[in-house]
Amino acid sequence: MRTTNRLILAGALLAASSAATAGDLLQWQNNSITYLYGKDFTVNPSIQQTFTFEHADGWKYGDNFLFVDKIFYNGKKDALAGPNTYYGEFSPRLSFGKIFDQKIAFGPIKDVLLAMTYEFGEGDNESYLIGPGFDLAIPGFDYFQLNFYQRQTEGNRAGDGVWQITPVWSYTLPVGKSDILIDGFMDWVVDNDETRRGTYHANLHFNPQIKYDLGKALNWGEKQLYVGIEYDYWKDKYGIEDTSSFDTDQNTTSLLVKVHF
Repeated sequence: MRTTNRLILAGALLAASSAATAGDLLQWQNNSITYLYGKDFTVNPSIQQTFTFEHADGWKYGDNFLFVDKIFYNGKKDALAGPNTYYGEFSPRLSFGKIFDQKIAFGPIKDVLLAMTYEFGEGDNESYLIGPGFDLAIPGFDYFQLNFYQRQTEGNRAGDGVWQITPVWSYTLPVGKSDILIDGFMDWVVDNDETRRGTYHANLHFNPQIKYDLGKALNWGEKQLYVGIEYDYWKDKYGIEDTSSFDTDQNTTSLLVKVHF
């Protein structure tokens, strides 16, 4: 992605954010805070506690998703970030169906969108992504998104022409008096041409959460309080190739408490 494309993406991100804040355009929104505790992380210190703020909304011309992680290393220090760090992503999508006020549906596809993401954080973490997105109608799922991005990774890991495939899903399973919610995402960076990409290696990040709706079970209100686990598998974490001298393949599970408001 060239500089002009990055400027277009930055402008679209700002426009989507500004428009979604207008009350007459906002259709729905949801916010949450999650606490995670896990061990056996790689690259960074192995024990981590994370507080995550998430925001999702739908508006007249698309949808937005934002999360920000504040990560603590349990008293240890990361070589680059110190005892704690932060990381976030802002992912607006513009819906062609909503923009043109037309139903765009064929086969399992419910809508076609322009999907974008801005990744940010401490250190060498800035990336810009843009590409086509699709909302899919898959039986049983609350929602299923499939986004294809051209990825531009900045800094020392810079490279052009890298493609990423990102499915996002949610599935609710009734259990007794309550529900189990299985949701999450996968980021699959498929390109590994180092002559064009610099040092950013192809990688696969699979990150589902399995959560029990404790609030519903206790009659406090459904979809408000969850407990469960988050599974995190990341092959070649951060796009750093795994070697015999430096392990970058991550396979860990964290305990989770999540509150929606």
